[in-house]
Amino acid sequence: MKYKMPAEWEPHEGTWLSWPHNESHWPGKFELIPPVFANIARELSAAGEKVFICVNDEAMEKSARKLIGKAAKNIFFFRIPTNTSWARDHGPIFVYAECGKRMIEDWIFNTWGGKYPPWDKDDVVPQKIGEIFKIPVITPAIVMEGGSIDVNGEGTVLTTEQCLLNKNRNPHLTKEQIEKYLADYLGATNVLWLKEGIIGDDTDGHIDDIARFTDAKTVVCPFEENKKDENCEILKKNFEDLKKMKDQAGELLNVVKIPMPDPVIHEGQRLPASYVNFYIANKAVLVPTFNCPKDAEAISVLQKLFPTRKIVGIDCTDLVWGLGTIHCSTQQQPV
Repeated sequence: MKYKMPAEWEPHEGTWLSWPHNESHWPGKFELIPPVFANIARELSAAGEKVFICVNDEAMEKSARKLIGKAAKNIFFFRIPTNTSWARDHGPIFVYAECGKRMIEDWIFNTWGGKYPPWDKDDVVPQKIGEIFKIPVITPAIVMEGGSIDVNGEGTVLTTEQCLLNKNRNPHLTKEQIEKYLADYLGATNVLWLKEGIIGDDTDGHIDDIARFTDAKTVVCPFEENKKDENCEILKKNFEDLKKMKDQAGELLNVVKIPMPDPVIHEGQRLPASYVNFYIANKAVLVPTFNCPKDAEAISVLQKLFPTRKIVGIDCTDLVWGLGTIHCSTQQQPV
């Protein structure tokens, strides 16, 4: 049986979050992180989404409810313990079977190549969501995270060699074998491979920091004008490669530049700040901002690409200390 993953802009039943609790992910800043998640939840609610939140226990749910506030509607909590708060990567990948039935795919999750043990709770999150919603779960037997792929819903998948071909994921598989998995489980008839991701990205080059579909033919790509910036050559290469790439129908992609924010550095570490780590909700696009002059330009670019959705900037200057922002924190559940 073949499966198809819908594009992120297609209608959602809701959005999954995993409430933050692991203080080691934001050392010295953790108390600033739950309010950011609360803001994300409120904005999703305002954008016509149900918000499904994984919490470890009753105390965490009570704390989250208080932060989110009573004004936000359609917020639902589930006792699904997690190790991390990056729902994009440990959450379920929703697909449709050929018969039209909605399914959950539970890919193996190993915290980005075994970097941050333990991950036992994260790895079973899709199974638990399947049980709660009575959605059948299928298990592709390879390691893959949601942030490593981006789909246009019509057969084209974007990814990176740095991530999916990394020996800390599936060393026993060739590039062709991985493409077969993407074809069988995501409906990919056309896999586009970029080389690598941005500096500071501990996921080994997740695509959701460097190239995102905004419609079936358009990809938005960050570009660094400062030639002295260490991301400059990486992003230039990605942009040039994308300009040569074609969609599943053999037509060239429409590639749109978006700026990179000014470098975000904390405790001497360059963080993976990128405006393309946005999330497309039913009526809005939530965009990470970084308290810099380029925020407004990035929002303007995205507003032109999503003319029917409200562009909502969310300050992620603190959140990115955990090496991820909005897209990393969310996972869509299509209708």
